[in-house]
Amino acid sequence: MRGDDRQPDALFSYVSPEQRVPQDHPLRAIRGLVDEVLRDMSREFDGLYATVGRPSIPPERLLRAQLLQIFYSIRSERLLMEQLDYNLLFRWFVGMEMDEPIWDATVFTKNRDRLLNQDIARSFFRRVVDRAQGLMSDEHFTVDGTLIEAWASQKSFQRKDGGRDGDGRNFRGQSRKNDTHASTTDPDARLYRKSNNAEARLAYLGHLLIENRHGLIVEAMATHADGYAEREAALLLLEKQGRQAPWRRRTVGADKAYDTQDFVACSRELGTTPHVTQNLTRPVAVRSIRGRRVTLGTR
Repeated sequence: MRGDDRQPDALFSYVSPEQRVPQDHPLRAIRGLVDEVLRDMSREFDGLYATVGRPSIPPERLLRAQLLQIFYSIRSERLLMEQLDYNLLFRWFVGMEMDEPIWDATVFTKNRDRLLNQDIARSFFRRVVDRAQGLMSDEHFTVDGTLIEAWASQKSFQRKDGGRDGDGRNFRGQSRKNDTHASTTDPDARLYRKSNNAEARLAYLGHLLIENRHGLIVEAMATHADGYAEREAALLLLEKQGRQAPWRRRTVGADKAYDTQDFVACSRELGTTPHVTQNLTRPVAVRSIRGRRVTLGTR
C-alpha cells in the first residue's frame, strides 16, 4: 500500500539525541575521550575567566565545536553555526539542547580566539597524547611537513612600502617577494611553494612527529613557510622528544626534503639515527651522505 506523504507537524519529539546517535558512531568514542580531557582542564579554564559578570560560551563547548570544524572540514565559523543550528549529531557532540539558540558567529569567534591560545591548545593535545602512551613507540618515528593554506587571497599580497601593484588581480611579470610584500589580511602568511612545479600560495607550514607503531601524532607545531622551516622544526620536535628519555637511542624517517648535512648531523647529536631519502637533485656538497647509492626511505 502506498504511504501518505503528509508533511509532519508534530511539535514534540520523544526521542532524545542520545538515542538518535548510533552506538557505533566514531564520534561517540571521541566524545568520551574529549570529555575526560576537558574535565582535567577545568582549573586551567577557571584561570581564563572572571568570577563575576555575564556567563560566556562554556569553554568545553567551544573546544568541542572547534573539533567538529576540523573533523568535517567546515571552512568558516558561519557555516559551523549553520550546521549546529540544524544538525542533531553536531548538537549532541557539542552538548547543546535541541531547542537551545545557537551562538552568533562573531561572538563564537571572539570567545574562541581568547580561549584557544597556544598554551590551552598544547595542554589539550598533550593530555590526549598521554592517554595514548600505551599504544605509542618511543624508539621509531617519522617526521614530515605539510602546507597549510592561509585564509588570505593573492589580491591581499601588497607592497609593504604602501605602493600599489594594480588591483592585485593581474600580477603577471611583477616581482612579488616576502621581503617586499605582505598580506594585508594575514601578515604572518608567507608566499611559498612546496616544489618547483607547484604554484606559490600564501601559506604556513605544519610539522608532525609521528610514532611508527600505530601512526599516532606525538608532537606538532606550525611555523612560517620558508625553505628551512621543515628541517628546523623537525629538530625542535626531536629535541623535545629526546628530553623525555635522553638515554634511549631513537630513529627517525624523513623524505628527501630533509637530506642535508646539517639536519643529519644535528639529529645524530640529539641521539637520533636519521633514515633520510637521498635527494639526487641537490648538489653533492649539500647532501647528507654523498657516497651512498641506496638510502632508507620513509614509505
